[in-house]
Amino acid sequence: MSALAGWYPTPDGTLRYWDGAQWTPHFAPAPTASPADAPHPLHALPRPPSSRPVLPQRHPAWWFGYGGLIFVALLGAAGSGVSGLFSLSGFYLLVVALVALVRGRVEWARLRSRAASGVALGVALALTVVGGATANSPEDQPVAAPPASTAPVPASHAPSTASPSPSPSAILTAQSASPTATPTRTPAASKPPAPRATAAKGTALAAVAMLAVKGRAPKTGYSREQFGQTWFDTDRNGCDTRNDMLRRDLVDRDMKNWCKVLAGTRSPDPFTGADVRFVVGGGSEIDVDHVVALSDAWQKGAAKWSAGKRLAFANDPLNLLAVDAGTNRSKGDGDVATWLPPNKPYRCTYVARVVAVKVKYEVWVTAAEREAMVRVLSNCATTALPGPGPAPTTAALPKSVPKATTESAAPPALEPKAPSNVYYKNCDAVRAAGADPIRIGQPGYAPHLDGDSDGMGCEG
Repeated sequence: MSALAGWYPTPDGTLRYWDGAQWTPHFAPAPTASPADAPHPLHALPRPPSSRPVLPQRHPAWWFGYGGLIFVALLGAAGSGVSGLFSLSGFYLLVVALVALVRGRVEWARLRSRAASGVALGVALALTVVGGATANSPEDQPVAAPPASTAPVPASHAPSTASPSPSPSAILTAQSASPTATPTRTPAASKPPAPRATAAKGTALAAVAMLAVKGRAPKTGYSREQFGQTWFDTDRNGCDTRNDMLRRDLVDRDMKNWCKVLAGTRSPDPFTGADVRFVVGGGSEIDVDHVVALSDAWQKGAAKWSAGKRLAFANDPLNLLAVDAGTNRSKGDGDVATWLPPNKPYRCTYVARVVAVKVKYEVWVTAAEREAMVRVLSNCATTALPGPGPAPTTAALPKSVPKATTESAAPPALEPKAPSNVYYKNCDAVRAAGADPIRIGQPGYAPHLDGDSDGMGCEG
């Protein structure tokens, strides 16, 4: 327990004032002898003024104390919100507490003892931790404004407008929406979308919006014969469609005549990226592929087409490519959702061609196929939509073979017979008559004129 405040003698004979907590700088001369009934000389001395030094006005400590507290409060509130106020105030109080612990007390902080300094230190640490945690919380972070939506570009092909959030289906939906329509927000839990790209007029990506989306119909009733005679000469140029495509796509060709390709090279093959050599009678190195498979078209609208439209579809150069046979057969009747060429750099061109064929013939797509089209074409949004080409969407049918009228009648011949009054002994006779090359079904055609049995005689 501390002694009472008062004057106490010192070894040098003077008096020094004890304020109850510490010695003060106040001294007084020792009192002289006095009568017994006089008051004790120590108590007769006047009480000295407070031993605590009064800080002068505008003392640096005042500026550091009260001015610093106001500064950090305003800075925290204006710049960082509640979290900044906690952090800065906690840091300030931490400095004050440390100073108080070293010096024992600080007048302007009202910390009268080391115990109070310890409490202040704990509070400072707590404020600092709370401020730091609050600053790192998601709620305290600034929220970025959502990007402005891009209005769809009006075009004859209904181009797609892209953004980083909707799925490919949303891209195509936005193409047909009004420019003032409010975009639909994608739910937060939805699957991450495929990349988006702006679809300009005339691009394959824009044309995807023109395709109807339906489910796949049954394959019931499909056969290759539903699309007419194989490799029929729909353009009436005197050469079957297969040889037309081989002449178009192969280089370094060896020809039997102007029509028939005996050998050539696909350089490069679009499906594999490698060179593929073709030789008649070889191991079928080259197939002429239907880009949109006939079976796929049958299940997406062709089952209700006329025979002339199906014949045109099967022989349209837009829908045909000479490609590596093995890779083509791995495709089967797959659509874009189930098969893409192994040669990745060619995929954009391939999908663009599929879109062009389906737009020309109004073949619908499934939702999965449309998603796949948009996913591929979004990586090459400037890829142009191939033109429809000169081939019409309906071809003239070949003359049909008359049906038997009675049960006893012989079945119709597989090949039409030439009239009995037209006969050519050999190809020289055909050429002399100006009938070369002579095709199956034409007057005078006979198997002895067609040595390779390809349906066309006297080609050389």
